Amino acid sequence: MLPPPPPVRGAARRRSWLRAAAVAVAVVVGTTGCSSAVGRPEPGGLGELAFGTVRPPLPRSLEAYRGQGAWVDVYDFVPAYAQGDPPLAPSAVDAMAERGVHTLFLQAARWDDTTPEGLIDRRLLWSFLRRAHEHGMFVVGWYLPKFDDVARDLDRLRQIRDFTFLGEQFDGIGVDIEYTEGVPDVGARNAALVALSHRFRAETRQMPISAIVIPAVQLEVVNEKYWPGFPYAEIAGDYDVWQPMAYWSFRSKPYDDGYRYVKESVDRLRNNLGNPFAVVNPIGGIADEVKDEHMVQFAQALRDVNAVGGGMYDWNTLPPGRQWLLRNAFVSGPARDLPPPPAFADRSAVPPPSSAAPAAPEPGG
Repeated sequence: MLPPPPPVRGAARRRSWLRAAAVAVAVVVGTTGCSSAVGRPEPGGLGELAFGTVRPPLPRSLEAYRGQGAWVDVYDFVPAYAQGDPPLAPSAVDAMAERGVHTLFLQAARWDDTTPEGLIDRRLLWSFLRRAHEHGMFVVGWYLPKFDDVARDLDRLRQIRDFTFLGEQFDGIGVDIEYTEGVPDVGARNAALVALSHRFRAETRQMPISAIVIPAVQLEVVNEKYWPGFPYAEIAGDYDVWQPMAYWSFRSKPYDDGYRYVKESVDRLRNNLGNPFAVVNPIGGIADEVKDEHMVQFAQALRDVNAVGGGMYDWNTLPPGRQWLLRNAFVSGPARDLPPPPAFADRSAVPPPSSAAPAAPEPGG
């Protein structure tokens, strides 16, 4: 979900580059809403089920964002990007299903010279889609726009939306909104993001679209210069689900745990969107740099923000034991209904937190 890392092998490659990116951010500072306009589910139909015991399911269009997610990028499973590392095979989906994964988030298109046409190998995508669907899982294809060519970025998203091969297709689309180097001028980048979001939403009426976004804490507290004036309000109606990349392993106190960084990121996001009930599916990480207690905190944060789902970035670096810790967010404690949009809200229907749930850390912890 980030620009190409330098040629270092495997998980170490991704981990070292992500850490370097975080350090660069620190140096700079010196330290959905759903709309009915485009055929989305009717108001009041969102989030019939969040976590816990069986309740009426979410509308089919948002089922792909419920429960535990597994994130896979091209550096994990595409031989041309693996640079000598054994690529993740479609058979890995079997382990995902065994460990309670509900949705595979799979990077399906690129804009670099390795994939000049956009969509990666169609048969390879089909293999993952077929395997996941055989297990009853969902697959969301995601793409990282560069914003320097809106027509090209729009074409890549269309390719994911329209992908069909031997009867398989994606269940949702994720737009990874974080790349700044393509358009350094903030005003121009914002204009490109708004144009891309509006155009793709206007022509995509059936498939759900998620916004994979930089956490608001990072933009408003950690580094106000990274992407100032992010156009939350302008694109609020273009996305069905919001997925803040709340990678606390990069952060220093008070945001270096799995609860506060996630919880505050979602709270700020919803405030910026002007929708306290925006549907969220947060992403934690980086997977192999967190502790078990952080996973418990992350699970509690998901419950406390009434997230419909969540996952860690990424599958290849998440030890199996920690996958089960995260799975507890979706199977323990009382069920929680995600309230409908404000005009239809009934907050009295939302159960209080379970006394048996893991305790959240004190502010600042």
